Amino acid sequence: MTAREASREILFPARSAWGLLALQLVIPVAFVICGLTLVNPQNAPVFATAAVLTLLVWILLWAGFFVVSPNESRVLVLFGRYRGSVRQPGFYWTNPFTARRKISLKAHNLASERIKVNDLSGNPIEIGGVVVWQVRDTAQAAFDVESFESYVDVQVETAVRHLASTHPYDSDDDADSTRISLRGNAEQLADELRDELQHRLDRAGLEVLEARISHLAYAPEIAAAMLQRQQAAAVIAARRLIVDGAVGMVEHAIADLGSRRILELDDERKATLVGNLLVVLCSHAAPTPVLNTGSLYT
Repeated sequence: MTAREASREILFPARSAWGLLALQLVIPVAFVICGLTLVNPQNAPVFATAAVLTLLVWILLWAGFFVVSPNESRVLVLFGRYRGSVRQPGFYWTNPFTARRKISLKAHNLASERIKVNDLSGNPIEIGGVVVWQVRDTAQAAFDVESFESYVDVQVETAVRHLASTHPYDSDDDADSTRISLRGNAEQLADELRDELQHRLDRAGLEVLEARISHLAYAPEIAAAMLQRQQAAAVIAARRLIVDGAVGMVEHAIADLGSRRILELDDERKATLVGNLLVVLCSHAAPTPVLNTGSLYT
């Protein structure tokens, strides 16, 4: 099955309707004047027939007027054939039998529903997105999809679901540090979501101006466990930072004592000093001093 060729917008050279509007207003007045001055019993039937026909044409011409407001367009279709689109604001007239579909060119905001999906690691999460879009090609929006508003709604949910399933919620310290996570790489994910949505909405002639994740959380059934996991990871990271700093301080203290010749320490005394300093620097509670009344070796 071959793919159908996409529709392409054509700008229609619509004619201004102000001159015809003035003529429409003059015609009834002219007929009244002619009827009062020229009609006699002999030509009354002819004049009545002409009046009826003129009245029908006059009423039909009124159906050809239309207005294009700012940031709106009209798609013109005459007997099933696409004639073109009018984007320029103004007051126009066209064939009265032409169907004129109004399509807004304004930017639209769409907030997707919060959906539950498994991330790349299999954890159930809740995610939602916000998308700003507008119509780029009025012919594609009118003819290539059934309803472009509903089409956007479905495609946004599909793209957000696909994005969540291809990335983990949070990065793992033991894994590759370049892996993109939903919580830690908001800007990269926004670009990825926008690109995927643009690819999906090209069929409908729509342009994605911005796409971003608006809601992200673990599902309620695992939220408490994942919170404990995050707290444990934060504690481990903090303790690692404390230990790294303490080791550097101990190393600097031993080197400083040796360079200033304050104490001559053998390996055993250095080990004792290192142990005491690490306990003091890494302990949560305030250290309690112990007085040694003897020597180190007794």
